[in-house]
Amino acid sequence: MAGIGIIGSAGRMGQTIAAVMEDSAHQLTGGVDAGEDVAALADRSDVLVDFSAPKALEGNLHAAVGAGIPLVIGTTGLADSHHRAIDNAARVVPILQTGNTSLGVTLLAHLVKEAASRLGSEWDIEIVEMHHRHKVDAPSGTALLLGEAAAEGRGIDIAEYTESGRNGHTGARKEGAIGFAALRGGTVAGEHSVILAGEQERLTLAHSAENRMIFARGAVKAAGWLIGRPAGRYTMQDVLGL
Repeated sequence: MAGIGIIGSAGRMGQTIAAVMEDSAHQLTGGVDAGEDVAALADRSDVLVDFSAPKALEGNLHAAVGAGIPLVIGTTGLADSHHRAIDNAARVVPILQTGNTSLGVTLLAHLVKEAASRLGSEWDIEIVEMHHRHKVDAPSGTALLLGEAAAEGRGIDIAEYTESGRNGHTGARKEGAIGFAALRGGTVAGEHSVILAGEQERLTLAHSAENRMIFARGAVKAAGWLIGRPAGRYTMQDVLGL
C-alpha cells in the first residue's frame, strides 16, 4: 500500500482522485492547494500526484526532490521551460509526466504512432478535440500528446509541422502537416479524434471519455507503478509496457 499525496486537491481532478482512492489499495496522505505546504505533504507521502497549475510546477518538483519521492504530473499547458525543469528533477527522482492519464488514450497514442509511421505524408493528419466550457488551455494536453505520437511515427518535429487556429484565406494545406482543432462547450469530459485522410479513404482513431474517473484511475495506477523506479522520466506508455 502506497501513501499518495494530491497537489491540487480542491480541483476537479484532485477531488476525483480522492474519490477513486476510497476504493483503492492505496492510502490518501492528504492534499494541498495554492499557497499551502507541498513539502510537508511530500514528507508524509510515498508519491505525489500533481494536477495543479503550471506556475506551481517548479515548487512541486522541488518538494518531490527534497523528499526523494516520485511525482506524477498530469498538469497541462506546460511550456518548454517546464519540461526543462522536469528533465532536471528526473535526474534525481522518478517522474511521470503526461497530458492524459487514461489507459485508453495511452493505447490510442500508440496506435496513432503506428498508423502515422506506416502511412505516408500524403495522408493528412487532423486532430479534433472537444472539452467542457471551463477548460482553459487549447489544444488540450491530450491532443498535443496525440500530435507528438503522430510526429514521432513519421520522424518529424511536431513544432515544424503543426497547423492550428486556421482562419481566413490560409492557402493550401502543407503536405505532412498535423492539424489541430479545439472545440469547447457544455460538460464534455473529453473527446479526441485523429483523422488520417488519404486519397478516396479516411481512417479515424478516436477516444471518448465518459467520466473524469478514467483519468483518476489511471493517475492512481501510475502513482503506484512509479514507486521504486529509478530516477528518470517516464510516460503512461511505460506503465502499460508499450
